[in-house]
Amino acid sequence: MKRFGFIGLGNMGGAIARGLAAGGAFALHGFDPSDVMRGRNADIMTIHTTAQDVARNSDFVLLAVKPQVMRPVLQGLAESLGPGTCLVSIAAGVTLAQLIAWSGGVCPVVRVMPNTPAMVGKGVYALCFDHEKVDEACRRTVLETFSSIGQAHVLPEKLFDAYTGLIGSGPAYVYAFMEGLIDAGVTMGLTRAQATNMVTGLVGGCALMAEADGAHPTILKEMVTSPGGTTIAGLNALDEHRFKFALSQAVLAAARRSRELAE
Repeated sequence: MKRFGFIGLGNMGGAIARGLAAGGAFALHGFDPSDVMRGRNADIMTIHTTAQDVARNSDFVLLAVKPQVMRPVLQGLAESLGPGTCLVSIAAGVTLAQLIAWSGGVCPVVRVMPNTPAMVGKGVYALCFDHEKVDEACRRTVLETFSSIGQAHVLPEKLFDAYTGLIGSGPAYVYAFMEGLIDAGVTMGLTRAQATNMVTGLVGGCALMAEADGAHPTILKEMVTSPGGTTIAGLNALDEHRFKFALSQAVLAAARRSRELAE
């Protein structure tokens, strides 16, 4: 059985670990400096007292630490890594070149970018296999691993800023949209609890419909839009306020900021 290690067991690292534990394909190992985080995950993995012990006991090591501490963490791991270890980083803004340099360049390095729905098993992941040391076996295992706990999309590193602007930041746009609908419902007399439950059901149901074979947002939109009806009146109001343009500008702004943070 392959061994998958986690350095960092916070919200994202812990969520990914839970997803892998449910699949049962790996023996899990982990370390976190927090007693609380170690205790929270002790039921699904072997907890180690140092990050170095995790690296020595793992075939794949997922780095789920804050970007600002990635350099010292990797430099501290360097002597515990070897050609047979595959490093997997989920740190935003830390480039492949930095990860390779800080880890000593002795092992294959993969970048993975998650988004917060990973915390409920519905993550959308961007995977970068640009490092020349990543062989087919490593690539296949990482791709299968993240495909088992959500959507996995292989992208070159140059498109990671686009992913961040669209998908990494995307949950905030969706929640802002939901918040606007809920406030409109309250304005018209619904209680906030009623409006929240209704909008949550609306968004969840629409997402399921959009996932169906042959579905397309434009076609699904037209199913609701009768000539001269209520929906076209609402859509026209959105167009007056440049709704789709505003969304595209939000994505582009977030992608620009992602590039700036990596410089």
